[in-house]
Amino acid sequence: MARKKIALIGGGQIGGVLVQLIAQKQLGDVVLFDIVEDLPQGKTLDIVEASRVDLFDVNLRGTNDYKDIEGSDLVIITAGLPRKPGMSRDDLLVTNAKIMKTVAENVKQYAPNAIVIVISNPLDAMVTLFQKITGFPTNRVIGQAGVLDSSRFATFIAWELGVSVKDVNAMVLGGHGDTMVPIVRYANVNGIPIMELLERKYNDKNKAKEVMDAMVNRTKMAGGEVIKLLKTGSAFYSPASSAVAMSEAILYDEKRILPTCAFLNGEFGVKGYYVGVPAVLGANGAERIIEFKLDTEEQTALDNSVKAVKGLVEDMTRLGF
Repeated sequence: MARKKIALIGGGQIGGVLVQLIAQKQLGDVVLFDIVEDLPQGKTLDIVEASRVDLFDVNLRGTNDYKDIEGSDLVIITAGLPRKPGMSRDDLLVTNAKIMKTVAENVKQYAPNAIVIVISNPLDAMVTLFQKITGFPTNRVIGQAGVLDSSRFATFIAWELGVSVKDVNAMVLGGHGDTMVPIVRYANVNGIPIMELLERKYNDKNKAKEVMDAMVNRTKMAGGEVIKLLKTGSAFYSPASSAVAMSEAILYDEKRILPTCAFLNGEFGVKGYYVGVPAVLGANGAERIIEFKLDTEEQTALDNSVKAVKGLVEDMTRLGF
């Protein structure tokens, strides 16, 4: 059986980690594209020279020519400027929209049958723009955000409770920004509600709520926290790892339910926009949306997040994209 072909657009920090993780997991042959001459060639050469050590046997190639992505089964896009300290995701809109336009035109030309995962920020706007330019079916164009945001939320919960993060289930909905919506009511440790465990720990409902509110806020600001610490860039390992989880679900047709920036057609009261929701990921991309009932507070928070996404899309349209 022929190996899948995976194209990575953008050879920066996330792109480099993606090559390494995909190679180590042997998900397929990789083409890493970047406009910077010799950069993708150098990164792929460095990684492939560890193939004997890490025991992987796939083909890795760096290129500055979009034609080399021809026939790719899966495309992961990280191209664009990363956020810097003091910069919001929205500040990136104009610059990264120009970059995404070029990327979309070339993916449409050379990999018209690919499933596409976008990581570039501002995420919800970039996924929308890519799909608009390519005209690809919406199930084949998705964004990575919810897997990462949910992992961050679960990590903070595990630290607070002193349990293994492997047993924490937590989910974040909405746009990938400060208005994202961590769903507290459904968060659990192997089925035990998080709030029940926090209330037992502190023997005080108000204290438990205060602690949870702090974790929710930290989740919303987690990307900015990393940026502040790094000073010269943004998170790269965790976004790459999250995209690989989505890639495995697609390439192996796992039917995993993962929080995904997916196109909504009435689900959760949203029609015609890309928003983070639980989706079944398989061989056909985002195969279906998993809708569930939100309480009034959760729905209000999601509506507010969708409003922010709509604002970004409107700004992008006003600017001619």
